[in-house]
Order: sequence, then structure tokens, then C-alpha cells
Amino acid sequence: MARSYVNEARRRVGARRARIGPIIERLATAHADAAIALRFRSALELMVSVMLSAQTTDVTVNRVTKTLFRKYCRPEDYLGVPLAELEQDIRPTGTFRQKARNLQNAMHMLLDEFGGEVPVDVDDLVRLPGVGRKTANVVAAERGAPQGIVVDTHVRRISQRLGLTRNDDPVKIERDLMRTVPREDWARFPHLLIWHGRRICDARRPRCGECPLTDLCPAARVDAVP
Repeated sequence: MARSYVNEARRRVGARRARIGPIIERLATAHADAAIALRFRSALELMVSVMLSAQTTDVTVNRVTKTLFRKYCRPEDYLGVPLAELEQDIRPTGTFRQKARNLQNAMHMLLDEFGGEVPVDVDDLVRLPGVGRKTANVVAAERGAPQGIVVDTHVRRISQRLGLTRNDDPVKIERDLMRTVPREDWARFPHLLIWHGRRICDARRPRCGECPLTDLCPAARVDAVP
């Protein structure tokens, strides 16, 4: 697990619930274009893209799926080729053997239990092979039905730095965020933190002097505070 950033949050900046509104508002202004980077046209393509994104970059996934989604349009298509062929088609995404097995097993379950349709309920989604809670949350949120808050490495790190959680476990972090972030913001909040992490709040060298949250962040560098 990546190192904890909990201990960075030491300055007193007010209660979480009092700060969350301004945090979201400022991030939304600073990162108005924050959105999922994966490219998809259907719920099935969304699910496959998120499954393939584990341990690789969105750029790599988009490059692979540009061709993949022309060949595989329905759950039956993933089952109509030998496993070895599917493995080669997704090879650049890494851990391709496990991902290919998960894809075929997930497609079996979609056909057997969900009529070939990707479910929107998180509890149903996590039953699919290769679909963990983070993947399920992404799929549900991007379909307009968020039931939790996606916690990836950026969300984990920045929510700790902002003092929104003192936990390290993603499940506990999600619970803390769900108690603090208004439900209507559950879908966009992770995107805002992810883009902020990529652009400003770097893991090694956060640019606090350029951050719109400096006065709201208990982990902001002291010399960056006006």
C-alpha cells in the first residue's frame, strides 16, 4: 500500500462539514473539465474499460479499446473467441491473462443472470468476476446512479491531506467521504480530486502555492499560506 498522508494534515482549518462545500466549489472552478478519461459508448464498454484500467494508464486502455470495441460489441463476442485470442487483444494493458479470464467469466454471468445487460446496482456489479467495489462505483456513477464514492490513489491521498479522513483503508475512506460529501456530488467529487492530484497536488511535490485550497487544507505547506 502507498504510504499514508494522514500525518501531513496537522494545521487547524475547521471542521470537515464546514469546509466540504467550499472545497467542492473551488475544485469545480479550477477543474471544470474534470471527467472520466476512459472512452466508451455503452455500459458494457464502460465496464470493460474500467476492468482493463487496473495497473495501467487510461491512455493505454483507450488505445487498446479503440480496436477492441470494434471486434467485441456484445457479451457473446467475448465468449466467441478462444481465451488466448482475447488475451492477445488486451495484452498491452498488463496482467492480461487474469483480465481475459475475468472478462469471459463476467460475460458468462451477464448472460446467465442479467439478460446480457450490465447491472447498475453496486451489489450486483461486485458479484461479477474482476469487478471490485471501485470498479462498481465507477460504473454506477458514470451511469448516473452513484451509490458510493470512488477511492483511487489520488482520492485516498488528497482526502487525507485535506483532513477529510484519518483512515488508510479504501473502504473506511469511502465511508468517511460518504458522510461528508453531499450525495449530489458523489459522482463528480472523485474526478475533481483525481484531476487536482494530476495537476496540482502531486504526491511528492504538491504545488501548494498554486492550490486554490491552501486555506482549507490542513496539510498545506506553511510557507505557502498567505
